[in-house]
Amino acid sequence: MSAARDRPPAGRLDEPLEKVLGARTAGSLEKLGLVTVGDLLRHYPRRYGAPGELTALAELRVGEHVTVMAKVRTATVRQMRSRGGAMLEAIVTDGRDSLQLTFFAKRAGVLRMHEDKLRPGRRGLFTGTVGDYRGRRQLTHPDYILVGVDAADEGEAMAEASRPIPLYPAAASVPTWRIGRAVRAVLDPLTEADVPDPVPAELRERRGLPTLLEALRLVHAPETEADHRRGRERLRFEEALVLQTALARRRADHDALAATARPARPGGLVDALDARLPYDLTAGQREVGDTIAADLARDTPMLRVLQGDVGAGKTVVALRAMLQVVDAGGQAALLAPTEVLAAQHARSLRALLGPLAEGGMLTAADDATRVVLLTGSQGSRERRAALAEAASGAAGIVVGTHALLSETVQFADLGLVVVDEQHRFGVEQRDALRARAARVPHTLVMTATPIPRTVAMTVFGDLETSVLSDRPAGRQQTATHLVPAGNEAWVQRVWSRVREEVDRGGRAYIVCPRIDGDAEEEAEEPPLDALDDAGEAPADRPPLAAVTEVAELLRATPALAGVGVEVMHGRLAPEDKDAAMARFASGTSPVLVATTVIEVGVDVPEATVMVILDAQHFGISQLHQLRGRVGRGDKASICLLVSHAEDGTVAHERLAALAATTDGFELAEKDLELRREGDVLGAAQSGGRNSLRLLRVVRDARVIEEAREEASALVASDPALEGCPALADAIAAQLGEEREDFLARS
Repeated sequence: MSAARDRPPAGRLDEPLEKVLGARTAGSLEKLGLVTVGDLLRHYPRRYGAPGELTALAELRVGEHVTVMAKVRTATVRQMRSRGGAMLEAIVTDGRDSLQLTFFAKRAGVLRMHEDKLRPGRRGLFTGTVGDYRGRRQLTHPDYILVGVDAADEGEAMAEASRPIPLYPAAASVPTWRIGRAVRAVLDPLTEADVPDPVPAELRERRGLPTLLEALRLVHAPETEADHRRGRERLRFEEALVLQTALARRRADHDALAATARPARPGGLVDALDARLPYDLTAGQREVGDTIAADLARDTPMLRVLQGDVGAGKTVVALRAMLQVVDAGGQAALLAPTEVLAAQHARSLRALLGPLAEGGMLTAADDATRVVLLTGSQGSRERRAALAEAASGAAGIVVGTHALLSETVQFADLGLVVVDEQHRFGVEQRDALRARAARVPHTLVMTATPIPRTVAMTVFGDLETSVLSDRPAGRQQTATHLVPAGNEAWVQRVWSRVREEVDRGGRAYIVCPRIDGDAEEEAEEPPLDALDDAGEAPADRPPLAAVTEVAELLRATPALAGVGVEVMHGRLAPEDKDAAMARFASGTSPVLVATTVIEVGVDVPEATVMVILDAQHFGISQLHQLRGRVGRGDKASICLLVSHAEDGTVAHERLAALAATTDGFELAEKDLELRREGDVLGAAQSGGRNSLRLLRVVRDARVIEEAREEASALVASDPALEGCPALADAIAAQLGEEREDFLARS
């Protein structure tokens, strides 16, 4: 629903299309989500066709809804003997290949109009669904418009024949030229007074930008290619300015909030941890640590994202930040997405801290604190004890899952919230934890692979950013290879390779999308970027691999004879998960068949091989995380992606990108290329209807940065935007209160 329709009518742009164009046309446009004049004018052309530029007909696929530009070769009306009635058959060509157009009618006379228009040599746009008749591709009853013919007079026809043709995102019931005609019907009568411009006049003039009305005309009715490029550049800058101004206002509001300063304390727990670490911190860890320490020492709440590739050492950086808060008399909460990861974090933190985590015990070091774990599956006695330690302040660090969000969880003085793998949590959940504190706590978000929305928000400047780019000494790179699932010999070689790693003392993860082979069981829903080019998983592929079935298969595989095979998935009881991980880590069962429950945080340095079955089912971020479970020790490691993806598909391109690099930031940019950034203004994490129409985060980074500078200056001089009412209205219309709140909390 258009945001503009949530407000009282404010002018021509808010007029319903039904009033302007009539009920029939408006009804068809509403199927595309276009209800007001403003909606229609912001429905920009997807691309532009040149009158002399023909579509490559050989690339058309049966079943595809297409709009093609082609040249008429022949058009003939004839009577049908077998079924009665008449048929018009036209052949159009791109100069090399041809496409058949077929029209049926009861009488031949009805088709003479088409025959007269479809004269050999004329060029036109033809829209329909590609069918197949006796081995020939055809469009049945296509909509069409002919260049230089469908115009009011000769002058208009000549002009039409020479200018770019806007091609709009369309539907079968609303072809592109009908959208174009509707656009012109509402656009042509408008005046500058009808179209308030969000870009202030002084800024517009200084940057040499056209007005909004001029830009809309350049985009929808360009005379030249340069026209629509200029119009799109202006509209792209406007999108960036609206977003950046909203963010600048939120940053100003955030800076006005009060937090408790947590300055570093020399000789405290941070120094004690550094002294007992078995390795030296990298230069990157020290630099990022100093930045976070300075943030924590201020009385405005930190809102920082810590981006580090898999294995970059983010956990130690976060622990040092948590200990700084404990040194200053506060508490820290570490929020993890799964119980396996929460338990792993608790164990890792206790191991790193040693006596520093034994507060209240005889073996404790001076100033020692306590690390407690709080999860939903804990027994009542254990849970009560953890709750008591959090509420009393005895536990300086509380690690947990979504159970930390419960209102029953109270803290004595929550000073820092650390969120691990932020994309696994909704914004509302993260906000609920921050609300557990009397004053706004500092917030540190950790992510290994920036997912598209994280990248988007980072580029837009909502979060302060720290990057760990170097890897701790001794960490090995992981070689990644694609294995076609249909090649049985290659698949068998995978299991032989697993045996070789096990014989060398390694461990192997085998990841499956499903838990068991029950036909009614739903596999984990794939990320939007893991679907095929048509937007859905192909129906003719074999069932997705299941943990229980694969485990049984491997136990019976000769290459793995005598090798212990363990299973791990979300249905296991916590104690069973712990036991399975213990047998795997110790080497008693060196092969672990699991779901993505082992995606993040699980740390077994002996693991040297990762096999991902049905790898096409997963997105780049998830695959990169899974690969990060190996290569954590000093031995070379390997990741094998077993996939049904065919060459040339988006899924195959995604897997090839993963095989080509281990750089998580490079993969995040590739992810952005393969799918949309996600709704950077709403709670959607990826895909879906994008609030960005023309702006693209990676491609337009320079535009975004320029808009950020302009927005910061505007807000600094006029925080309420009293002098820029159209910009304030654009923020309210495009974001609304809910989305603006989202920006503040993300």
